[in-house]
Amino acid sequence: MSAAPIARADQGQDPYKWLENRDAPEVLDYLKAENAYLDSQLAEQADLREALFQEIKGRIRETDLSLPSPWGPWLYYQRTTAGDEYPRHYRCRRPADGSLNVDEQAEQLLLDPNELAAGGFLSLGAFSVSQDHSKLAYSIDTQGDEIYRLFVKDLNTGEVVALPFDDCDGSMTWANDHQTLFFGELDDTHRPHKIYRHRLGESGRTEVYHDPDGRFFVHCYRASSERQLVILSNSKTTSEAWVLSADQPEGAWTCLAPREGDHEYFPDHGLLDGQWSWLIRSNQAGINFALYQAPERTPQREHWQELIGHRDEVMLEDVSLNAGAVTLSLREAGLPIIEVRPSAGEPYRLQLPDAAYSLHVHNILEFDSPVIRLRYEALNRPAQIRQLNLANGEQQVLKETPVEGPFDADVYESRRIWATATDGTQVPISLVGRREQFGKPAPLYLYGYGAYGHSLDPWFSHARLSLLDRGFIFAIAHVRGGGDLGEAWYRAGKLQHKANTFSDFIACADQLIADGYTEPARLAISGGSAGGLLIGAVLNLRPELFGAAIAEVPFVDVLNTMLNADLPLTVTEYDEWGDPNQPEVHERIKAYAPYENVQPQAYPPILAVAGYNDSRVQYWEAAKWVAKLRASKTDDNLLLLKTEFGAGHGGMSGRYQALKDVALEYAFVLKMFGMADR
Repeated sequence: MSAAPIARADQGQDPYKWLENRDAPEVLDYLKAENAYLDSQLAEQADLREALFQEIKGRIRETDLSLPSPWGPWLYYQRTTAGDEYPRHYRCRRPADGSLNVDEQAEQLLLDPNELAAGGFLSLGAFSVSQDHSKLAYSIDTQGDEIYRLFVKDLNTGEVVALPFDDCDGSMTWANDHQTLFFGELDDTHRPHKIYRHRLGESGRTEVYHDPDGRFFVHCYRASSERQLVILSNSKTTSEAWVLSADQPEGAWTCLAPREGDHEYFPDHGLLDGQWSWLIRSNQAGINFALYQAPERTPQREHWQELIGHRDEVMLEDVSLNAGAVTLSLREAGLPIIEVRPSAGEPYRLQLPDAAYSLHVHNILEFDSPVIRLRYEALNRPAQIRQLNLANGEQQVLKETPVEGPFDADVYESRRIWATATDGTQVPISLVGRREQFGKPAPLYLYGYGAYGHSLDPWFSHARLSLLDRGFIFAIAHVRGGGDLGEAWYRAGKLQHKANTFSDFIACADQLIADGYTEPARLAISGGSAGGLLIGAVLNLRPELFGAAIAEVPFVDVLNTMLNADLPLTVTEYDEWGDPNQPEVHERIKAYAPYENVQPQAYPPILAVAGYNDSRVQYWEAAKWVAKLRASKTDDNLLLLKTEFGAGHGGMSGRYQALKDVALEYAFVLKMFGMADR
């Protein structure tokens, strides 16, 4: 097929609305025609895509063992095997010497997702072992629509029982009797709105919590101490928590603080000065959160006592508890900081080797453990699992993700520079490239997101080396709307301030060009979901600034989606984007919505990717956007749409399938930049 498919344009404000008729023959025909057009246009790249796939796969240790996690009498771990899409889950007896050495001869296979997937899509939701280690509760999604089926496996007999419940969100939480499970149910808009209690061996379920407010998501979890259960219901701006002893699953739940507009709080349970206590991260004293304590038996708000006060320059992002310490996850000057407060000793902060990095508490292991695990990585440093001795701060690298073949981290240089936004705000940019690429304009791949307060801390990628070794520089634009510089940074890029996200990204592109890192014809931009909205918006504003664009499951039909309260997630998203049923909000969203603002102008080459079963960003957002672009743009540049019929929001589920998707995108950029033969 050489001619691009032309979608029918109906009369009215939304000429491509007919593409929303899921499963209609004319819709399927159009999407398949777009896939066929993509295949025909990229057919000559089949060898390049295969070469990229093999190259990326060749860097990944295909047969590997995860770092075992000690819990009770067992070590729990995963093993990947060459040729398999998914890791298998195992356990073996915990060695008496305290080591992490696995006994392969006596190990027990707990779950094999390869068998469950049977060659199709598979997403594993819950994987939760009961406290007595006798049962495994797990959930699976085989469509990509994030609706899960629930199962319980008896680890002594191997018997698997499917629980007879529909529309589940995939969560499964054990009580301490090893017989009672709590799980979540989705409503008609795909929102987790109810928590049920189910006792094994019984056919029914008992509703324990229901939140009818469409803005609130509900989930249940075990506190760090393993002594308490928590139901948290939270919107984008407000939360409410109910707690119950894990030893009394049929007891009455206690509310810590009834919901109050703009009050967010997150409770956990642990030891403080030898006493069982609640620790509550709350923004009641300021947007960057403070930490409070309350006695175990009186967790209500009137009993909260401030433990760590609010700080204007430091965001308290999370709190991890175990018997020997309180570990704070902070964000300061755009970087993640770990601060440990041992029960005996002075507080301390961790020292790390790189200027820009990603760092978070990976696993608190058992509550009584004297160590926790951290995950640390940088743009040029593969992920490490570090063990931290809480009492003295000593760090030990237990495992570094291997890079097979020739790899030397020192060949690549990581930098952080700053762009000046239109209002004078300094916006950070993280960069990585081979050292010899700096100092002259190079092809550059710029990634952005900028929503929900999500931080794009620098991360390592085996696949990205295929771009870097072909002379690319990779950059991350830490634009407002993300959480990269704390809560105020997030708030400055949402609702009425959303335009800052787009102007920040353009400022980053301009800065990279002005500083000589790249030039417009060799600047590729990429983003997914809300980051796809960002890509669509900046393409309308400054199409001449970019040489190619990739939009994955892009949220580009934002106005029409936010007007449709029946769609999954719409109502809860009002706190992020606004309610367009209000006239001033309608005009504000309409002013930047990518689909609404497609213009008769020249656009760079564009690749859009959609998931047909995506419940978060419907497949038709990308399809309608591409259809309108194709009818409106004044250039002959390549415009491609790929619809993954067996995938959801996260793309294809298997690890090899995911690598093939990356190879397709990289090959597209290389083709557009005339580098396909390198």
